[in-house]
Order: sequence, then C-alpha cells, then structure tokens
Amino acid sequence: MSIEVEAKFPVADPEPLRQALRRLGARAAGRVWEGNRIFDTADRRLLGSDCGLRIRQQHGLAPAQPAPSPPAGAWLTYKGPRVPGDIKSREELEIALTDADAAAEILARLGFQPVVLYEKRRELWLIGGCEVALDELPRLGWWLEVEGPDAAAVHAVAAQLGLGDTPPTQQTYVEMAAMHGDPAPPGRRLAFETPPD
Repeated sequence: MSIEVEAKFPVADPEPLRQALRRLGARAAGRVWEGNRIFDTADRRLLGSDCGLRIRQQHGLAPAQPAPSPPAGAWLTYKGPRVPGDIKSREELEIALTDADAAAEILARLGFQPVVLYEKRRELWLIGGCEVALDELPRLGWWLEVEGPDAAAVHAVAAQLGLGDTPPTQQTYVEMAAMHGDPAPPGRRLAFETPPD
C-alpha cells in the first residue's frame, strides 16, 4: 500500500519560489500539462466518503528551465480518505495505462462516470527527498505542492522555501475545480482557454 503525503500552498507569484529552489540546489524535472478526470457513481459514493478515482493524462511542455520533461502517459489512481492533520496523508494506489479512453469506458461499464474534469500546467522540482510542483490551474492561479515520504520531510522542504509558518490549504484540486469549474455534463470542468503549449 502506498501513502500520499503532501501539503499545498497558494502562491501569488511563482518566480520567487523558482529562485529559492535554484538557490537551494533543487533539480528541475521538467514541465507537463495534465488532464484529470475524476470518476464517481451517480450518488457520489466515492466523493461522499472522501475517496477519489482518477484518470490522469499528461504530456511534456516546453521547459521553463533546461530539463527534460517527464514522458507522456496516463494513470488510473484510487485515493482513500484523508487522515486528519495539517499535512494531507491518504492511501494512494496507482497503475499506468496504455489506453486512457478504454479505461474510462471500463469504468463506465462498472457504473462510474466523470464528475469533475480539470487541467493544470505543472513544473516539477526535486529536493530533500521530496517532489515540489509549481502548479498553474485555470481560474485558480498558482499553487505549490510538496510531496514527500513523510510529514517531517514535507515540513522541512516547506520551511526551506519560506512557508514554515504558512498553514497548508486543506482543499484538494478536485474540491476547488468542483466549486469553480463550469457545469459540463455530467460534471464540472476547469480548463485552459487555449490549448496546452
């Protein structure tokens, strides 16, 4: 069983964080566009129990810094309920997909439909055993996400980036997209106005 441990912070301007990451010796790991489809039953059984079922697709973007972008791909992910605490922790099970649309069709045959769709542009950095993501989401602006092996590592990297006294947001991107996305049957959609670069 894999456990996701992460903290998410709103960002007014990503450039000071990029500068801090470079100064701290973080390794740039490229930029990607992500499309996320969140699936649930008609009665919202998964989201109602604080669980998630997602198909994510990604492809590389022109890098903001000299680094190769991660490869294109797709993944099916299940997330369990969040464990209470300032650092978000939850069970996460994930497998790679060779055909995201076929996987979505299988889920549909099992009674799951997309209920939230959201895109983001993600800039990846590696530091202190953690993955740091600078995320840009339509209408939601910039966010910093620190994911690591445990809460101590996440706290340490956040502190190095000057966020030690800033409480992480407790909302997920799914919750934000559901709140701010456009109604688009059968769910809510949050997408960039122009195609990914």
